[in-house]
Amino acid sequence: MKTISQSRRTLKLCLAVAVLIGPLALRAQQSATRIVVGFPPGGNLDYVARTIAPALGRELGQNFIVENKAGANGVIAGEFVSRAAPDMKTLWLTSVGAVAITPALTVKMTYDAERDLMPIAQVVRNVEVLLVNINSPYNTAAELVAAARRGTKLSFASSSTGGVPHLAIELLNDTAKIDIQHVPYKGGGPALNDLLAGHVDGLFSDISPVIGHITGGKVKVIGITSPDRHPLLPQIKTFDEMGLPGVDADNWQGLFAPKGANPVEVAKIGAALRRVLNSPAIKSTLESSGAEIVGSSSAELTTVLKKDIVKWGNLIKTKSIKGE
Repeated sequence: MKTISQSRRTLKLCLAVAVLIGPLALRAQQSATRIVVGFPPGGNLDYVARTIAPALGRELGQNFIVENKAGANGVIAGEFVSRAAPDMKTLWLTSVGAVAITPALTVKMTYDAERDLMPIAQVVRNVEVLLVNINSPYNTAAELVAAARRGTKLSFASSSTGGVPHLAIELLNDTAKIDIQHVPYKGGGPALNDLLAGHVDGLFSDISPVIGHITGGKVKVIGITSPDRHPLLPQIKTFDEMGLPGVDADNWQGLFAPKGANPVEVAKIGAALRRVLNSPAIKSTLESSGAEIVGSSSAELTTVLKKDIVKWGNLIKTKSIKGE
């Protein structure tokens, strides 16, 4: 048993070590590159960020950490990054919403994606799947649309008003000339629960949150909002294949830096990210979750961003959709 004097010596030693290590830890934290995520830990964006961060660190020989700044559907994170120093120490991993959709839904925005941010790379694609209850009479989106055209009243859930799943419903309504009722929920979980319970007829969702329900046979997938079939669901036809072109909804994720970042450094991070995304371990991890690897250039992400700002902005204006 330690004596009081021995315990005091141990305590003094621990304090001395803390005094020595504390500043080093602080400096390491300050020198790290932050990947900011605009949602709490545990979501899909956070999962992607925490998958690529350590691999980027190993690739570039520096420390990458994930920092969650949740709130306002990613806008708080966007405001933070847009005001950060353009030294490539603060990056933002965001889905399409906070850069190309929310600005059209919100009157007051403190940042503009094209003006205040520097695209680095599109990281992954997250196309939408159309789900119905396992006991639904519809086995394809074409069958569902045919029923709606005959006068069947249908309702679709979505995770929120103005999100990609909601906008996918509006694209389907426009393309098929039908009128599916939109039922917004506060999150994908409650929306999925009501689909499983049979309270709504359909649900558009990113693949990642529902892949377990799909493979477990708890829901039916009857369409996919992509030009090509998905590698995890090769049997599911696209809307284009079913004669419903234009239902193209992709909740992609991209990496951004503050405007003014050195283009050489942007290219360096982008190249490292592409190597990481195409490494077997990372590629397998992300693809098994339902994401599709992209790893685009800065210029390619810039083009996608501009296109989606126009596309979603026009749809939101035409449909008079208001943010929550």
